[in-house]
Amino acid sequence: MKISNYGINMLKHFEGCVKTGDKHVIYDDQTGLPVNTNEPLPKGATIGYGHLIKSGEDFRNGITESIATELLLFDIATAERAIKNNITVQLSQNQYDALVSLAYNIGAKNFATSTVVKYINNPKIHSSIYPNLESAWKAWNRSQGKISNGLINRRQNEWDTYNKGTY
Repeated sequence: MKISNYGINMLKHFEGCVKTGDKHVIYDDQTGLPVNTNEPLPKGATIGYGHLIKSGEDFRNGITESIATELLLFDIATAERAIKNNITVQLSQNQYDALVSLAYNIGAKNFATSTVVKYINNPKIHSSIYPNLESAWKAWNRSQGKISNGLINRRQNEWDTYNKGTY
């Protein structure tokens, strides 16, 4: 499977972006504020739709919308591999799209070991921490150890996409 256009647009909405004019600019992922590119970039420096800037990447002059989308699709591929490598049951398109969003946000390693994956692959499992798939899904609501209202909302929207097919 591949993420749908609905899923891509959902991810763009969740990740957001920071622009100056028609250019995407580097921003701090935690604050959402543009960074001064004349200073060392902070940990979590991001551009486009949630692309964490890696060593050697230079986006000081900003990027176009098409490049931001290309970076997003490149980064989505990691989340898609995590699903392919860890989910053993058939998924509908909306379920797949919601899982891509979750895996993209929490990271492939976290996704692979999550109770979410265990519940999807075997709904009859018993978790002493999470009584069902929904609670396991919505538990991914923290950023830097603190509960985030933004992540609470994102998890609810992802859950609605997974469970009801609403984007």
